[in-house]
Amino acid sequence: MALELKPLHPVFAAEASGVDLRRPLDAATIAAIDAAMDRHAVLVFRDQPMSETEQVACARQFGPLDAGLRKATGAATRFAHEELIDISNLALDGSIAARDAARLVGTLANQLWHSDSSFQNLPIKYSMLSAVAVPETGGDTEWADLRAAFDALPDDLRAAVAGRSARHSTFHSRILLGDDKYTREQLERFAPVEWPLVRTHPGSGRQLLFVGAHCDRIDGMSVPEARLLIAELIEHATQRDFVYRHRWRAGDYVMWDNRSTLHRGRRYDLAARRDLRRTTTLERHAA
Repeated sequence: MALELKPLHPVFAAEASGVDLRRPLDAATIAAIDAAMDRHAVLVFRDQPMSETEQVACARQFGPLDAGLRKATGAATRFAHEELIDISNLALDGSIAARDAARLVGTLANQLWHSDSSFQNLPIKYSMLSAVAVPETGGDTEWADLRAAFDALPDDLRAAVAGRSARHSTFHSRILLGDDKYTREQLERFAPVEWPLVRTHPGSGRQLLFVGAHCDRIDGMSVPEARLLIAELIEHATQRDFVYRHRWRAGDYVMWDNRSTLHRGRRYDLAARRDLRRTTTLERHAA
């Protein structure tokens, strides 16, 4: 079967079917998925439960994989594949972690609006999240379309961001949550990077507003002025007209484009098991 798409939101996001992601994909199918991602930015595949190996193999077809923050922290993983990123409330032995466990900081930080790995000077492209186990209530994920957000910018905000860059730091959002025990070596490993506030998406050619929780500075502005503007821009970009909310089912596999969306997890009972695995790709020319 060929890739079939059903829109899930008026401006972006679609449910995709007709493809078994657990099998190797031919070039035409990969191209069709890439084209769908350029259009919809978020694709939801239902009933695609994957093993760790299947997920890594699937993701590699769309570009080299990146391990994200673990490259700096050296944190242990419960997975057999280093490329898998743990989006769960589980301890290394697979049991539900204590509510005050240090490793849950990253899980909680995911509840802030962000783009995966915008804090790296790398061409981050897609993220793919496989749902292994989900709680009965809570734990949804929301995505915001940064292209639609830019299109709807009022004139004053459009003028405020024109020609400016924002600094992205992975440790900024975590420090806000009280996670400040990083060594100098770790901080230097992921030094802040700058990205233009207005970028052009390479696939669709559309301009977008590139902002999120990793932003802590804007060039040419004082820190207070910059952080207030960042908060205003995030508020604008995440208004309901631009947001798709996904209710997870075990076996869901969701792909999204980090270059054109923000996302966040929603609150859930940390005593309920939530087990999701993420892979993140770079653009192919980064290999």
